[in-house]
Amino acid sequence: MVQKEQNINLPWVEKYRPGTLSDLISHEEIIKTINKFIQEDQVPHLLFYGPPGTGKTSTILACARQLYTPAQFPSMVLELNASDDRGIGIVRGPILTFASTRTIFKSGFKLIILDEADAMTLDAQNALRRIIEKYTDNIRCTRFRFGPLSPELILPRLTYICEQEQVKISDDGKQALLKLGNGDMRKTLNVLQSTWFAFKNVTEDTIYTCVGHPLRVDIENIVDWMLTEDVNVCFKNIQELKKLKGLALTDIVTEVHKFVHRIELPFKTLTTLLDKMADIEYRLSHGANEKIQLIGLISAFQFVRGSVGQQETC
Repeated sequence: MVQKEQNINLPWVEKYRPGTLSDLISHEEIIKTINKFIQEDQVPHLLFYGPPGTGKTSTILACARQLYTPAQFPSMVLELNASDDRGIGIVRGPILTFASTRTIFKSGFKLIILDEADAMTLDAQNALRRIIEKYTDNIRCTRFRFGPLSPELILPRLTYICEQEQVKISDDGKQALLKLGNGDMRKTLNVLQSTWFAFKNVTEDTIYTCVGHPLRVDIENIVDWMLTEDVNVCFKNIQELKKLKGLALTDIVTEVHKFVHRIELPFKTLTTLLDKMADIEYRLSHGANEKIQLIGLISAFQFVRGSVGQQETC
């Protein structure tokens, strides 16, 4: 009964995490290579790198389940999140102890999983190198890059989870999840679960509302204000919309950038506008004041108004 309740309360990312290598939905060449390593009992050190939510942790956990039985797992696998346990103490303590102690199993090798290993301090990495050299016969390392998942791979899994959890989701809701996830399966499922719990109906509007992302109609209004209204009125309207819906200017700039490509503008005017928006996005990424950058965004569209007006006059 307790186990059943735990499964119900599990985040869907964990509840539907692939259990074996054959359950993974992508990176076929990587899976094929790792399977060959396991079959030949020649598993090297593995370095998985790439964007978040692309299957790195799921892959190594699936490897561990394929290598060891449930009885062997606790004594043969050590899993650490190096972003938390990142100092030299963790290397000289739990990792060294785990690597140097023998187990009741005669054959096989131990597996130490360091999630987010790039967060370890330099001293910890140097100490880890010494342990690798001391307690392994073969110290070669094979690198695998995990790229973002394509929508074609995510969509069937997303549909399956919605069916299992009896989630009411619209077609535009699925497309919005794929768009927001941008190849990140973890983010896609987290947004899906959050939206379902909050609204019990997953659509494009409820998804964007849940994550504080601008709605399509909001972007249309913002662009319309910037192209038609006075600067002061436009600034006031956008500020009120931002406060009302909790929007970040970075997200607004991103969506406006996509929207302006659908507007018929002279090529030179469009490129100048995009260049100005790129500068605004760059400054926002470095912590610039949002109000000042919003004025800059409005000014960029004022330039568009003036440029188009001059061409019409000519």
